[in-house]
Amino acid sequence: MSYYKIHDLENYFKMYKKSVREPRKFWDRIADENFVWYQKWDKVFEVDMQEANFKWFLNAKVNISKNCIDRHLAKRGTKTAIIFEPNDPSEQALHISYNELYERVSKMANVLRDQGIQKGDRVCIYLPMIPELAVAILACARIGAIHSVVFAGFSSTAVSARINDSECKMVITSDGSYRGNKTIDLKVIVDEALEKSPCVEKVLVVKRTNTPVTMKEGRDIWLQPLLDEAMGTSVAEIMDAEDPLFILYTSGSTGKPKGMLHTTAGYMVYTAYTFKNVFNYEENDVFWCTADIGWITGHSYILYGPLLNGATTVIFEGVPSYPDFSRFWEVIQKHQITQFYTAPTAIRALAKESLDYVQKFTLNSLKVIGSVGEPINEEAWHWYNDHVGGKRCPLVDTWWQTETGAIMISPIPFVTPTKPTYASLPLPGIQPVLMDELRNEIEGNQVNGSLCIKFPWPSMARTIWGDHQRYKETYFTAFPGKYFTGDGALRDEVGYYRITGRVDDVVIVSGHNLGTAPIEDAINEHPAVAESAIVGFPHDIKGNALYAFIILKESGEGRDKTNLSKEINEMISNQIGPIAKLDKIQFVSGLPKTRSGKIMRRILRKIAEGDFSNFGDTSTLLNPEIVEEIKEGKL
Repeated sequence: MSYYKIHDLENYFKMYKKSVREPRKFWDRIADENFVWYQKWDKVFEVDMQEANFKWFLNAKVNISKNCIDRHLAKRGTKTAIIFEPNDPSEQALHISYNELYERVSKMANVLRDQGIQKGDRVCIYLPMIPELAVAILACARIGAIHSVVFAGFSSTAVSARINDSECKMVITSDGSYRGNKTIDLKVIVDEALEKSPCVEKVLVVKRTNTPVTMKEGRDIWLQPLLDEAMGTSVAEIMDAEDPLFILYTSGSTGKPKGMLHTTAGYMVYTAYTFKNVFNYEENDVFWCTADIGWITGHSYILYGPLLNGATTVIFEGVPSYPDFSRFWEVIQKHQITQFYTAPTAIRALAKESLDYVQKFTLNSLKVIGSVGEPINEEAWHWYNDHVGGKRCPLVDTWWQTETGAIMISPIPFVTPTKPTYASLPLPGIQPVLMDELRNEIEGNQVNGSLCIKFPWPSMARTIWGDHQRYKETYFTAFPGKYFTGDGALRDEVGYYRITGRVDDVVIVSGHNLGTAPIEDAINEHPAVAESAIVGFPHDIKGNALYAFIILKESGEGRDKTNLSKEINEMISNQIGPIAKLDKIQFVSGLPKTRSGKIMRRILRKIAEGDFSNFGDTSTLLNPEIVEEIKEGKL
């Protein structure tokens, strides 16, 4: 019997018990039977929860790009590995076979080596959703360079901060990107970023939009001529199981973004395993995850997970609303998509439009539909289930994080009965627990608490790049001996988990984790602003949106508030990116603060939500009268 694929509910419970009772045997067998290794491990894992040190498949030697590409060539060489669906539907979709992918990745790997990139060097990739993005990532993995993909919607300030934090030696970018009916000048953003990033030696530029760009002598090089000259074969670097694979930045509740470091073997094993089971992947399926590769969802479920399983995966350059709101459904019909994985934000936006957009297309190729990025609300769940899944495709509502590397809690299609808004049961190897405020584990069902994981798993991030102390403090000190997810959860009468949202100062907007601190820092730089506080509030489409309470300096008091709001949003857009713009800005004369000077955000959250029923204990407030004033001025 294979451990790799879960067949039915009895099989799930059997596998789950085995994974908890004998984790070494369980992961040893999965890793041994499903991947190619240069050298096997001496030990399956070594963990220290107190010091937050984790090692998996100790001393094994492997290359993830070899597992994604080379090992499939004999059997699946002519099979399509990647379908590229361009932004403009009139542009031809591109089918890249595993043989072609091998050649493209080899050429890119040779170009990187020729340009002085070696094992362990960091390469920042700031590209739109085009095939070169996938190729660049796999080429880095092939030669042992550490890729740091930055979502191509971030501002130059955000790009520069990420480049500097990990001291990237090279940036791979393009002249521009298409997004719906807009063209974005990516190279201009990179040029601005590099004014503050002296560590970058070379910039490789992909031609996509043919917009005129400035090329800096000695630093900037067009990529295509280099690829034309490069050899189409390459030797994959032999990597240690714990060698770094990539750094991916996620918003923290404090100002500085956290560079989560993922290593090679554990990430490979668990990502592949979850892809196979959560999406019930079979040989001729066509899998489409609509995320951007700039996020962990794209890393794990557009690239690594599918390719490790020899799948056909779709890279989509466009947006769900262009040329109109039927684009997703048109693509599903066109490429006969079997598994479709998207975010609740997209579902809510599409559910607002006419059903004609969906009903024009035949979606009967679909077998599994999935949701990712934030908890999906009941209304969106039913719309997605009824109109896209036709009430016959299991809807996998997946919970996981950048830090976890891959899916942790999810229904398994045709195995786990689904329940609207519930992520359901943990995958084998994952041991969730709910904790109370006194740091005690909450036993039994029908309970709420802070969601923690009490035992390590292969794909967990190993550290925060350059700051292990911060990693330890952020994830392992709130509940000693356990990984704290930062999320609250509810466990129902049968043990299903429902994620209830963040418990720290991170707000999930359209599936993006946005730390409030960096946004407040950007606002406070405006010369008219004295202080600010940001909270999230429920939004029909985005799930949550940002509400700012801003105190002005005297110099700002007489100013036009509409213009001031525009200027503030512009500053946020420039420093962080348009994704962090505020939906509501309320100018106030003060903020509710404790005597120690801490802003009582729970009060602001309730006001932003329009819930004035119970503000809890306000006796510790220095200025309780301000609450009434803010309440009266609510937008």
